[in-house]
Amino acid sequence: MNQLNNRIAVVTGASSGIGRATAKLLAERGAKVAVLARRADLLEQLVAEIRAAGGTALALPVDVTDQASIDAAAATVEQTWGPAELVFNNAGVMLPGAIEERDVEQWRHQIDLNVTGAMRVISAFVPQLTKAAAAGATVDLINTSSIAAQNMYPYFAVYSATKAYVSHLSRHLRAELGPKNVRVSMIEPGCTSTELQGHFTFPGAIDWLAGAKETITFLEPEDVAEVVGFLAAQPKHVNLQQVVVMPTNQAT
Repeated sequence: MNQLNNRIAVVTGASSGIGRATAKLLAERGAKVAVLARRADLLEQLVAEIRAAGGTALALPVDVTDQASIDAAAATVEQTWGPAELVFNNAGVMLPGAIEERDVEQWRHQIDLNVTGAMRVISAFVPQLTKAAAAGATVDLINTSSIAAQNMYPYFAVYSATKAYVSHLSRHLRAELGPKNVRVSMIEPGCTSTELQGHFTFPGAIDWLAGAKETITFLEPEDVAEVVGFLAAQPKHVNLQQVVVMPTNQAT
């Protein structure tokens, strides 16, 4: 059943993991999906899969650390299909490490991608979202945060702080955009099997991950994608502000 009725959707971080799974789910449910990420080859593969299944998709290689790149992608979406009606603001990176290591480059990278990158996407697409809402469309801005925004984990201080920013930002945006009929939501997933864990270099974090995998059945990207689909399918007057989705056997 097509639940999303040709809604114009944008997914960032779409080349893998939660973004990729969500793009496929939204397309399966009737949305036209623009997929954004740095890796053009993976985007093209994703678009081919969506089209082969009967969906509609557009690959737009971007770098969310470059405002001009995001602005150009936003312009292409509007020129191709009209103003975006659903933005899944999902690009991010996780690079845990002990604060005493003073890895300033990793700190900078996480802040630039998870915080400033999220803001660049918002800057590029909010004008389209408000335009679509004014025209009567059902409109969503859905931001990917993390359970790390709420809890404390050794070696994840900077990452967790960036996600706390995303969560609190989402609350403020809802206060500002909700009166304009733009729904704003955040999803805070627990441990999820994505390639992000493959970027770990700090031994303490690698050991923590190995221990977690022994005791926790991680979420799959498709599990989180189902949450995005559920949020987007609600009646126009219903806005789920915050969804925490956890593995059943992850306590915190």
